[in-house]
Amino acid sequence: MTGRFTVQIDGEEAMVAWGRLLGEALASSATLFFHGTLGSGKTTLCRGVLRTWGHLGAVKSPTYTLVEPYCYRGVDIYHFDLYRLGDPEELEYMGIRDYFDSDNICLVEWPERGRGILPDADLDVMLSSQGQGRLVELVASGSRGEHIIDKIRAAEDIVKTREQTN
Repeated sequence: MTGRFTVQIDGEEAMVAWGRLLGEALASSATLFFHGTLGSGKTTLCRGVLRTWGHLGAVKSPTYTLVEPYCYRGVDIYHFDLYRLGDPEELEYMGIRDYFDSDNICLVEWPERGRGILPDADLDVMLSSQGQGRLVELVASGSRGEHIIDKIRAAEDIVKTREQTN
């Protein structure tokens, strides 16, 4: 079973770079839940994912709007921040289920605030402090999440091989 992957990331640039790697592993359909305390790097990691798909502008956490839409290469990407959500039922009023169409990529920060309304994630991304950096643990929920982790493992192996040959 390939359902877990853990990596230590030191610094904001490395977090964005690793987010790009995560973005490269996504197909045109995936739901990712980002868990961590305030300032743990959830939005920074999402910025890296969005960079992979072609976003060059600023990426701010959609704390007050709840969702920020993007569209690149014909794929709709929705970045949610549910930190200020008062009640999960509020998600029903905004038509939350429509965002999780089978062809969209959904990046959800603070998913526990939408518990009971949100669909299951393909991949849970857990961020925690580790020394001066962050520990990022990916946990797959099903075959789509496992496929994402497999692609990340393969990409990491390529990077390690290149570093060893230089």
